[in-house]
Amino acid sequence: MPAKIKNKILIYEGSNYLRYRLLLSTLSGKAVKIVNIRTKNDDPGLKEYEISFIHLLDKMTNGTKIELNETGTSIYYNPGLLSGGELEHDCSLQRGIGYYLEAVMILAPFCKNSIDLKLRGVTNNTIDPSVDRIQTAGIPILKRFLAGDNEIVLTIRKRGVAPLGGGEVQFKCPISRNLKTIQLEDSGMVKRIRGTACSIRVSPAIANRIVESAKSVLLKFLPDVYIYADHCKRSTSGKSPGFGITLTAETTKEVFFSGQAFSPLMTTGSLPCVPEDLGKEAAMKLLDEIFRNGCIDSAFQSMTAAFMALGKKDICKVIIGPLTPAMIQFLRDLRDFFGVTFKIEQIKEGEDETQVRLTCLGIGYTNISKRTM
Repeated sequence: MPAKIKNKILIYEGSNYLRYRLLLSTLSGKAVKIVNIRTKNDDPGLKEYEISFIHLLDKMTNGTKIELNETGTSIYYNPGLLSGGELEHDCSLQRGIGYYLEAVMILAPFCKNSIDLKLRGVTNNTIDPSVDRIQTAGIPILKRFLAGDNEIVLTIRKRGVAPLGGGEVQFKCPISRNLKTIQLEDSGMVKRIRGTACSIRVSPAIANRIVESAKSVLLKFLPDVYIYADHCKRSTSGKSPGFGITLTAETTKEVFFSGQAFSPLMTTGSLPCVPEDLGKEAAMKLLDEIFRNGCIDSAFQSMTAAFMALGKKDICKVIIGPLTPAMIQFLRDLRDFFGVTFKIEQIKEGEDETQVRLTCLGIGYTNISKRTM
């Protein structure tokens, strides 16, 4: 549903894209009201993971005003100032840490204090970007937009999977007064593939089987393939068993593509996967991501669009693969909150018309909280 504006409050309907709307509200300082959240469901209102996300936003800001109705089907959110600093948060086990971390990465450069955040919960699942994918493909995008030689660190202390979690990561990011304007139109050629196969509370042999299976697909295309087997046990493992793999391809232009696959062993409604099938699935997802041939991993399209819009008052151009449904809606929401519109051009290369060039003029967003030296 398009936004309605009443008394300078943006009003949306439904639970879709709730996280991004609260994010954009926090950055723009505009109040937002979201109504009719799952009103027709047997279990109406906000889910546990969405409430946990709202708590995290509250911890990262000062003076945020949040109002929920009794059934949780309506939320009013009036953002405060981004403060950052040293924080800890227990994420809901319904979603992965990646669900929360992607949002934190968008907000982190604009905080008053450099962020040092510990997140606990599920590090790998089947829905959200794994912490490995964020580490290898997401953080390089953030580094491109931050001015100076900034040290952004994501440390995986423990791995945890559903249903009991137990994972822990630490994310550190400096603040920035302005973002850089980038021109990213050449993805280059893939030169190497790296990966991490993790086995949590299961036999170490499973990780080795996943590695061999993924390699059997990838070595047909590239000789430089190295996959690390990360066997988690005792203090480094979470509370539930599972196994999975994240693969990342690096190009000659320092562009990163990623593919992932995971199988929890204790969640209801999902059958455990054969390790060999899992390795092949991740390899095929990586090859599909390379075939899309943008300059950005598709999981981080929205983050890229946000940084493009918030950059200096200059032209920013990025070529990406086919737009994801989340990205299409995110571009509409960016227009609602910041008045930014993107020029979208389809690039024709032979029969392949999947690439899209995004062009926008940054709004010159400044981190007003950053202290001047």
